[in-house]
Amino acid sequence: MSPPCINFLYLIKMKKLKLEMIVERGEDNLTGHVTYNDNLIIESADNVNELEEKLKLLLFKVENVEPKSVIFKHLYDVYALFRQFDFLNIGKVAERAGINAGLLRQYASQVKHPSAKQAQKIEDTIHKLADDMSKALIYA
Repeated sequence: MSPPCINFLYLIKMKKLKLEMIVERGEDNLTGHVTYNDNLIIESADNVNELEEKLKLLLFKVENVEPKSVIFKHLYDVYALFRQFDFLNIGKVAERAGINAGLLRQYASQVKHPSAKQAQKIEDTIHKLADDMSKALIYA
């Protein structure tokens, strides 16, 4: 067994593999998929963290990719976005995005699907909310 410092140095030197993970509505939960070496790898789970772990395990089994080297960039459909970030109020997000709240609820339930323009409005609004929240300070 290697001394801990050697394992630590190995992890520092390990090249990170950045992959896009599509997260969308599955049959009963969330489905995630990545493409690596022209192989489409798909898994399902109850949440994004579980999806990441399962996909990393499959990448290791199928492609011999070291799980600790994988970093995912998440791309959500509207359903998965509001499921993952369930604290977001759909009505308030819609209002800030300039989208009808009922229409955004239909996107979130996948009754309807947003156009690229509408999806961009939603994404821009979510990023603006995150930026606003990151600047918030709390005093006691």
